[in-house]
Amino acid sequence: MSTSKERNVMLTNDLAQALTGSVRDFREPQGQDLMARVGSFYKWQEQRRVCNLWPYSKSTQKAPLSVCTAADDSGQTFTGLNFATQDYLGLSSDPEIKVVAKSVIDEYGVHSAGSSALAGNTKYSLQLEETISRFLQLDHTVLYPTGWAAGYGVIKGLVRPADHVVMDGLSHACLQEGAYSATSNVHLHGHLNLGSIRRHLKRIRNKDVANGILVVTESLFSMDSDTPDLKALQNLCREYGATLLVDVAHDLGAMGPNGRGLIGEQGMLGQLDIVMGSFSKTFGSNGGFVACNSAAVKQYLKYYGSSATFSNAMSPVQAATVTKAFEIVQSDKGQQLRTVLMERINQLRAALSAEGLQTMGIASPIVPVRVGDEALARLVSRRLPSLQVIANLVEYPAVAKGDARLRLQMMPTHSREDVDAVAARLRLAIDHAQIEYVHHQAAISGASRPVITAVAVVNSALDPALG
Repeated sequence: MSTSKERNVMLTNDLAQALTGSVRDFREPQGQDLMARVGSFYKWQEQRRVCNLWPYSKSTQKAPLSVCTAADDSGQTFTGLNFATQDYLGLSSDPEIKVVAKSVIDEYGVHSAGSSALAGNTKYSLQLEETISRFLQLDHTVLYPTGWAAGYGVIKGLVRPADHVVMDGLSHACLQEGAYSATSNVHLHGHLNLGSIRRHLKRIRNKDVANGILVVTESLFSMDSDTPDLKALQNLCREYGATLLVDVAHDLGAMGPNGRGLIGEQGMLGQLDIVMGSFSKTFGSNGGFVACNSAAVKQYLKYYGSSATFSNAMSPVQAATVTKAFEIVQSDKGQQLRTVLMERINQLRAALSAEGLQTMGIASPIVPVRVGDEALARLVSRRLPSLQVIANLVEYPAVAKGDARLRLQMMPTHSREDVDAVAARLRLAIDHAQIEYVHHQAAISGASRPVITAVAVVNSALDPALG
């Protein structure tokens, strides 16, 4: 029979394993058996689950509103303030959107039943292409089944092995994977560093005047909530004979004049080479697009952008509801939703600052709250369900090592009370996690008070904290 001291040591060791490592450690498993060799990842993942430190693959039990019931991937449910959903204007549950969806189901059914390169287009998908082109002041639009497919497909479709891709090191995974699958000539530059971009372009053109260069950026970076100077980027591209691709997934519809996002705010509507985006953040549906002023590029991507060519097209329900979402975005109702959204964003950033917490980037629907150390961030995330908060932990390798954060995502349906409450509860979660973290560090270094002591102290403080 184990002693109390031995059980405490076992608990401390289990927690130590769960607080270390990252998914990157298991990215290139070794061994002949393709199935068996991923077992080490599963063991590490299970260790985190046992310690209640695996916050991913959550599910919602009903519509993801500002307050909802969620479950972790072990099936444990909890209800809380929802700051984890990407639904920046709340349109996924909008009554007008639902009416359109039901009507189209009655008319078309639920499936496109074909690739857009064959017979999968519908009158609603063609209407959506026209809507996006007018909205962005670009002549031609291609639809993709997801935003990921659009980002991957446009790069893989246009870039060939001898070409070059110059991209921000924080670019979305779909953009990076598209680049590395298309060419080995991928040049990552410092985040938002125009000088670094110029140096890359100059060095490439000094050696290669025959092949293409695609410069890739995002109008709003989803992990840091910051934005590049799009006019300066486009001018650089023209100076060096490069093509600019801008991903507008996180700001289009939710920010800028009439919902035109940061490209509208920076006066670049219709002036960028290629714009791609997703419908899943503001427009209430899966799906993505690529828009430009070239009919040739549109036709080329339809048949060489494999993530669209060899995938089923967007369903008629998706296409029709996204078209309706664009209509709402451009209406007085859309403007009112954006006004309320920005009020809540500014309120939250101010409330977090008042609590002594660091927010990152500009005011946008993404509010990153920097925590830092991955182990501390995991302990913070573990506290959130008991404090009735649903929020996403972002850790290495999605962000730099030692720069873990909570990524809060805003909706206009968040009340002022919700905003104040989540700021206070995050402060409490971080304070409790810091106590636990200190005791854990002491325990693994052989100090006399093991982590179990801190756990008991923290648990005793949680109930009154909710008021």
